Amino acid sequence: MTEIESANKTPPRPLPSPESATATERPAPMARLVGVDLARALAVFGMFTVHVGPAPTPGGGVGDWFLGLASGRASALFAVLAGFSLMLIAGRLEPKTGLAGRQARARIVIRAVILLVLGSALAMTNFGGAGILNFYAVYFLLALPLLRLRARTLAIIAVALAVVTPQLAYVIRALLTESIVNTIDFWDPIARLSGVGVLDLLLTGLYPAITWMTFVVTGMALGRLDLTSGAVRRRLAVVGPALVAFGYGVSWLVLRLTGGAEKIMAGMPALKDPGALKDPGMAAGSFDTPVGGELWGPDAWGLLAAEPHTGSTFDLIGSIGIAITTLLCLTVALDRLPWLRRLATPVIAVGTMSLTLYVGHILVILALPGEAAAPPQSASAALLLCFILGATLFAAIWSRFFRRGPLEYSLNSATKLANRVR
Repeated sequence: MTEIESANKTPPRPLPSPESATATERPAPMARLVGVDLARALAVFGMFTVHVGPAPTPGGGVGDWFLGLASGRASALFAVLAGFSLMLIAGRLEPKTGLAGRQARARIVIRAVILLVLGSALAMTNFGGAGILNFYAVYFLLALPLLRLRARTLAIIAVALAVVTPQLAYVIRALLTESIVNTIDFWDPIARLSGVGVLDLLLTGLYPAITWMTFVVTGMALGRLDLTSGAVRRRLAVVGPALVAFGYGVSWLVLRLTGGAEKIMAGMPALKDPGALKDPGMAAGSFDTPVGGELWGPDAWGLLAAEPHTGSTFDLIGSIGIAITTLLCLTVALDRLPWLRRLATPVIAVGTMSLTLYVGHILVILALPGEAAAPPQSASAALLLCFILGATLFAAIWSRFFRRGPLEYSLNSATKLANRVR
């Protein structure tokens, strides 16, 4: 969504990446980058589903399954791809050092500043704290010390974050009082301006950095891997599904063996009225409240759940598994099926301008007449289809004439200031 540095190439005419120049024996080296763009496009559509898709129905069905799959997992996939994109800037298989490394870090800092301004501006609208751009700014800044680490080290850090940070976040939130929060927000100019301040960005918001850096660091580790290597692909083909099975399977089993599932269901009044999940006033509580917030109440049963946006260890692990599996499957498919790449070209174009389309879809939601934002009152399958088709059509036409989306072009121009770093 905001990775902004997709592949810097239009899908129909991909150019070789720097590392491919010395690895000509590998098949379709750019398939990896196109696969990243396609994965990002699917994440864009997943976000559309959460924001403008139909409300859950009592009987369930395919629509409910798709909504459940997209909720939380789409934004998690975006965060993983954000970490991957950081490595496109900082050096893929080998980290940039010296002057090149300093300029790469400067480009990341410039991006972070711009995203913080843009995200804070969106937070001042009726969309409120449901936007993720200002959170991305914090992720980028926190990732700076990790840019030169190897894939193995980054993977170890990601595992440690997944295990430790959910529990740490729960404890810290439990210690926060309304008085403390109000005092911090009072002295925080960002909070006073936009309503989403440093405390939200780090701990209490919809995508808090304390837990969501797990996704970003995972993406950084993937970015340091040679995804054209058969051995790497085989390992990821095992790791991805294994994480999905562990994250969701173990959570499901533990909650039912301990009786935690019943306690959590009893504490979720929104589930008694499925339509409430799409009510604008309930949107944050039903989709985006982290562990320790209103969704789970004061108890710690949510730490064992793997529901979207709980920020629990099981949720982090399962979402990472889905992200890895998605990226791997798309990469391999585009590598081995040239016809699929041609067929998916309009959708791939969506991934190359995800920042533009993410901001654009928020502005369209806000412009809907007589609607409440996040999600709009007219949320439906028809509205979702209009968003998907409109975004695909715009991206396909724009990419015929320009290498980058409008906001991507502006962001790239701004980061040229980094060339002055010495």
